[in-house]
Amino acid sequence: MSWIVVRVRSNVNVERSIRETMDYLNLTKVNHAVIIPENDQYRGMLQKAKDYITWGKATESTVEKMLSERGRMSGDSPLTDDVVKDNTDFKNISEFAKAITTGDSTVKAVPGLKRVFRLHPPRGPKGWGGIKRSFVIGGALGARGDEINNLVDRMI
Repeated sequence: MSWIVVRVRSNVNVERSIRETMDYLNLTKVNHAVIIPENDQYRGMLQKAKDYITWGKATESTVEKMLSERGRMSGDSPLTDDVVKDNTDFKNISEFAKAITTGDSTVKAVPGLKRVFRLHPPRGPKGWGGIKRSFVIGGALGARGDEINNLVDRMI
């Protein structure tokens, strides 16, 4: 399984260890997202930075949409089926997305693919819903579960 992690808040007045943790996750700017494998090391990093990020379980359709619409190669060229086919054992982006969500592959499998997805701010009347409150009480921070897919759809 994989998680989608989105940065919600900036670096202003952030403790150094939390700032470094977000750098390790490649989340250097607001509205940037990464897809990471689900394991204990990443779970600890998410808990450390929970007041500045939001995350949840990735679905195949959301990962495919992120890769095809927001995936960028070095030099800022878009990720295409041909690039995936030439550089990996996968035939197209949808097979690659399926492998990422099941945990059989990671975004690092395509050489030159940027690990960070630059997203728009959330569209719609709700927006973030408050960047200083937890998702459980109506805000934007912390674990979202499957609701991360709705958020990412509004941000693509």
